[in-house]
Amino acid sequence: MRMMLFRCFAGSEPAADSESVDDEASRPAAKASMRRAQSATGRLRSLSPDDLSRTLATSGLRAFTVAELRAATRGFSGGNFIGEGGFGPVYRGILRLGDGDLQPPPQQHVAVKCLDADGPQGHREWLAEVVYLGMLSHPHLVKLIGYGCHDEQRMLVYEYMARGSLEHHLFKNLLSSLPWCTRLKIAVGAAKGLAFLHDADTPVIYRDFKASNILLDSDYTAKLSDFGLAKEGPQGDDTHVTTRVMGTHGYAAPEYILTGHLTAKSDVYSFGVVLLELLTGRRSVDKRRRGREQHLVDWARPYLRHPGRLHRVMDPSLDGQYSGEAAHEAAVVAYHCLRSVPKTRPAMRDVVAALEPLLHVCADVPAGPFVYTAPADDGKTDEAAPAPRKKSLASAVHAEDELPVGNRRYASSVAGRRRSSPEQSRDRGA
Repeated sequence: MRMMLFRCFAGSEPAADSESVDDEASRPAAKASMRRAQSATGRLRSLSPDDLSRTLATSGLRAFTVAELRAATRGFSGGNFIGEGGFGPVYRGILRLGDGDLQPPPQQHVAVKCLDADGPQGHREWLAEVVYLGMLSHPHLVKLIGYGCHDEQRMLVYEYMARGSLEHHLFKNLLSSLPWCTRLKIAVGAAKGLAFLHDADTPVIYRDFKASNILLDSDYTAKLSDFGLAKEGPQGDDTHVTTRVMGTHGYAAPEYILTGHLTAKSDVYSFGVVLLELLTGRRSVDKRRRGREQHLVDWARPYLRHPGRLHRVMDPSLDGQYSGEAAHEAAVVAYHCLRSVPKTRPAMRDVVAALEPLLHVCADVPAGPFVYTAPADDGKTDEAAPAPRKKSLASAVHAEDELPVGNRRYASSVAGRRRSSPEQSRDRGA
């Protein structure tokens, strides 16, 4: 697939350049020749919008007009707004498929990402996303359906991921917590996506692996999204790719930040950070915490290799409902991924091999506590119902600290210490 794209890029380039690319594919090339070879995104960047549309037609992606995407998203309305990242705002949309003969016409739910002209990303990142997701297809990579390119407007159209991002479920959903087995499933899926990129014929370094770039479908299958910062990995005798430092603080590998040297092991470190977030329920960087706890890796790493101490960093919202054996094995994987020397970190295929068997240990998860929910009382009581609070805990077991006074009163009422009517007293056998 990659060579097919390369050949179509060569239409606007001199013939000598085309021959050099074919030679590199057919036989090992010298180190200097590889450095002179242009990347796919570099070739596409020099094309006009019309040439670009004709070139990308061979990738199987659909070219959308701005009018089509405006209709799909109801004019990019606020009601269809999903969220916003470094690239720009994202909207939910519905595409009508077919030629209109079917009644009603078939529909497809999509997510439309629009480039923010004033944002940190631009045409280069949009192009990288189109190229890589046009070349690559895998169950754990989000599917790019098409793109829009008109004047300065740049848009990307993806399959719609019903569950949103991992970041939302870990850090923004206050009403529920991801179960242990679901966390393992997400970790394994994301690891498989990275392993596929690293083991491709032309290795791809993702460079921006983080919780917000892991999207979840309705079945919590993890898929990698946002390839704007992806780079082709080193080839031949090269050991790394030298590039400007990009990515997200807290996830980027320390050696990459210091030197700008990018390797697949940089992604492995980032995966270790996300795996640590899944284990602890904490963000990679949280300035609201004290001292060393602000940086998740520094705080949690000393506990990862010791089964007897691991519970100190496990997510309290799990309330102990996880397999101790699987948690320890996952923590050891995270520890190895976070090693300071890149060469000592495991390859992502080895990470998959270590984590996937843990999915079968979910039967070892202890049963959760029994929670009784009292039915609503339609009778009158001699106390007025308390006013609703702005925020409430999902359950008392999710609270790390002692419940505040108001919540202690609520807990007392559930326990039966609240004053009640004579009818209620007789029902309890008083």
